[in-house]
Formats: sequence, structure tokens, C-alpha cells
Amino acid sequence: MEYMIGVDLGGTFIKAGPVSKSGNLLYEISIPSQAEISPESVVSQIGKAVATIREKYPHDRLIGVGIGSPGLVDLDGGTVKYPPNFKNWTVFRLGEETARVTGVGVEVENDANAAAVGEMKFGSARGMRDFIMVTLGTGVGGGVVIGGKVFRGQSGGAGEIGHMTVNFDGPQCKCGNRGCVEAYVGQRYLSQRVSDQLIFHHDSLINKLIDSGVEQLEPKIISQAADRGDAFALQVWKEAGMYVGVAIASTFNLFDISTAVIGGGVAKAGKPLFDSIEETVRSRVLSPLRPKTKIIPAALENSGILGAAALIAE
Repeated sequence: MEYMIGVDLGGTFIKAGPVSKSGNLLYEISIPSQAEISPESVVSQIGKAVATIREKYPHDRLIGVGIGSPGLVDLDGGTVKYPPNFKNWTVFRLGEETARVTGVGVEVENDANAAAVGEMKFGSARGMRDFIMVTLGTGVGGGVVIGGKVFRGQSGGAGEIGHMTVNFDGPQCKCGNRGCVEAYVGQRYLSQRVSDQLIFHHDSLINKLIDSGVEQLEPKIISQAADRGDAFALQVWKEAGMYVGVAIASTFNLFDISTAVIGGGVAKAGKPLFDSIEETVRSRVLSPLRPKTKIIPAALENSGILGAAALIAE
């Protein structure tokens, strides 16, 4: 059997697994990334993950390793620049160093772009040639696919939908700008804003679901309250969807694209969030695009690994 190894590189953990050419994840492992130590430590950990997987499939053919990484990935296909939350990491040739350690070909891509490739090869965007990918998680990532290829821009950093300004005088974002989509919808920002507003919503079910402290507050708690009809929780998702929708509509108008695939942990909020995104997009997109507008949930459960593996199958 021929297979790829997909590596989802995070600030805390590396998730990796062998993936068949048809897109089946055979199993998954997770090990500390050691990103707080150095880029070299990260490469060593990736090497251990690859070696562990190869031991399980000694007679099968590994055709390559794909890595989805935070940060800007240069057009040389392997240099990762300034990934957020990675200590002591400025510019590092991740692809080249990982290939040296593992002895196999390596492809590296920004994690949101990798998710877009995964959805195009194995998921909701299969058969599509033009769409945008939005990942709603700790941060807000994005990818733009045009003509079946990821649009990377001049230096590889295109598609940063999470850092589009939706309020020029809005809250501070960690990127240094103000009013970015991520500053409203990124998981930590979202949880903090809801926590700050709970004092004005004593009757909200959210208070009961976090009875041991607001540090428990995560998007899944907000979703549990929304599923039970809590008015404040539903308003949170309506507002979040509005900010995401504004960014998507602007991207649609800019690139003449009419389909968005939405994934990530925050996207599990489901219908209240998606309804608000779609309503906002339809109200703001240019008239010629409006009849074709589609907002689609991502299909891949393990999008980080499968998206990275899809880089090899691309």
C-alpha cells in the first residue's frame, strides 16, 4: 500500500497519521511539539512521529510527508516564518530540515491552506475549483482556492481572512491591528468577550453551565446554552456570524468567488452561526454573486492531518 503521512503542527501537540491515497486516515498519534524549546526540537518530534508510523507499516511505501504549520510559509515550499505562539522561531526551513531527518520528500503549507487542499481533495469542496476556506478555532485562518490551486500571493501569505478589518476602531488583535475578525471570533477572544458580558445576563444558562468559574467558558458551553434556546447564547452566535460574514462577503467581492467552506472547532456551533454567516453574506455580496452564494460546513473530522497529507496527493 502507498500512503502519505499528514502532520498537523500545533503550538502544544503534533498530531500525525498515515493516510491512504483515497483519503482514509488509518490511525492517529499525538506527541508534544516542543515548540516552546526550538524549531530544531519540533523537527526532532516530527521525526519521531514519522518513525513511529513507519514502524507500523514497514512493508508499505511512504510517498511523502505533508506538514500543516501555523505562520507564513514561503513560496519555496518549506520555510516557515514567525508562527504565532512558537517561542524562539523566526524564520526556519522546516521542510528542508524535516526531509533531512526523515529521509523522505516533505511538503509544507500554512495550516489553513492545507485544510483548503484537504477539503478540495477529500471533503466538502471536492470537485470545486474556486472557493474560500475559513477555519474558526483559537485563531481565524483562511485560504483562497482559484482554478483548483491555493492562491498564495506575492510571498506566500495570502488568504489571512482572520486579519481582515471589520471595525477600524475595534478591539486590539495580537497581530497588532485593531478590529480584525479574529479579535471577535477567535476562541480566546470570543470566550473573553462573553465572559465580560455575562454580568449583564444573569439569567443566561451559560452561568449555570460554568458554575465553577468563567475559566471554564469555551465555545462548546455557549453552544450547549444556544441549543437549549438561551437568548444570550443565540445572540453571541448571531454576532459572531455577522463578523465572519462581513469578511467572507468582502472576499467574495474581491475575488469573484461565491462558495465558502467553514471548519474548525468554533464552527461546531452549527446552525445559529451558519445562519448568521449566510444572512450577512447574502446582504453584503455584490448582486451578480448573490444567487450563487454557498456557505458549506467542512467535512473532514481530522482536517489538520488529512489536509497536510493532501499536500502530497496534490
